[in-house]
Order: sequence, then structure tokens, then C-alpha cells
Amino acid sequence: MDKKILKTEAKSEAVKVEKDKTEAVQPKKKGKPAKKEKLIEKTEKPVEKEVEKTVEDEKKPTYFKKQDSRRRIVRGKAFIKCSYNNTTVTIADLNGAVLGWATAGSLGFRGAKKATPYAATLVAAKVVENTAKTGLREVDVFVKGVGGGREAAVRALGNNGLKVNSIKDTTPVPHNGCRSKKMRRV
Repeated sequence: MDKKILKTEAKSEAVKVEKDKTEAVQPKKKGKPAKKEKLIEKTEKPVEKEVEKTVEDEKKPTYFKKQDSRRRIVRGKAFIKCSYNNTTVTIADLNGAVLGWATAGSLGFRGAKKATPYAATLVAAKVVENTAKTGLREVDVFVKGVGGGREAAVRALGNNGLKVNSIKDTTPVPHNGCRSKKMRRV
């Protein structure tokens, strides 16, 4: 008999341990919670807070999404300004937001070499290289000024992979405005 009693006591203890586990997971409806429940609740609360933080972080926009929107630009404007002293090429989208620019002076040309057609070709190539990651394929060209690199810069844009849709001369011309400077003697 003693053996049978011991076996039933062992079974009842095993049943009690299982009940304790389920009670720890499920809070009691009446009375004070057991000590085991308090321990489990304390460990679960910080885990839930960490999960909430990660979910909030995922909802925030990231920097990479902005770059994806830039890559959709297919058509833009190219502004070429050729003066007697320098050549500037700027590429913008259709709204006018600048995507990239370069000048002959920024490429290392000094003095009279900045206004040469060779400098203008290198400036245009540099700008196309800088804006290549935006996905730009077609440009409308606006040329301003009377410098030597006007035509060379337009050709360089076409040779470096951009399709030139139109070329417009926007050089300002006075309608008999201010008196011009005296003629230069050479």
C-alpha cells in the first residue's frame, strides 16, 4: 500500500506542477496574484516595449526612399553659360531643381584657358557624370553668352549619353537700353 500511495502522491505533485505553470501564464480572476505571476509579468513588459519601439522605427521614412524618387527623373534642362572668361554648365529637372553643375574653374583651368572649347567639353562631361545616378536621358538646352565654348558644350552633352531635344539661345539682348561701353582697341 505504501508504494501505491507514493505513486499517487507523485502523480498528484506532477499535476500540481502543471497547474502551477498554467496559473502563472493565466492570471487569477479573484484574489491576489501568485509570486510566479509577478515574475513573469515583470519580464514580459520590457519585451513588449522593445517590440513597440522597433515597430515605430519601421514606420519612419528612410533616406533611401528619397534617392529612389530622384532616380525616376528622365527628362531635364541643361543651362550653359559661356562668357569671355569662364564656362558654366548646370543640369536641372523640369521644375528647375538643380541636379548637378560644374565650371571650367572648378576643373582646374586657370586664366584664359577657362573660356576654351576644350574646357567646355570637359565641364559638360563632368556634369553628365555627376547626374548619371539620377537616370537622366533627355535634356532641353538653354545657351547664354557669347564665349567660345557654346557649341562645344552642347556637342559634349550629346556625346556623353544625353539626348538633346531642343537648343534655345537665351542670351540677353538690349532693345536700345543702356549706352554700351566704348569699343576695345586691340
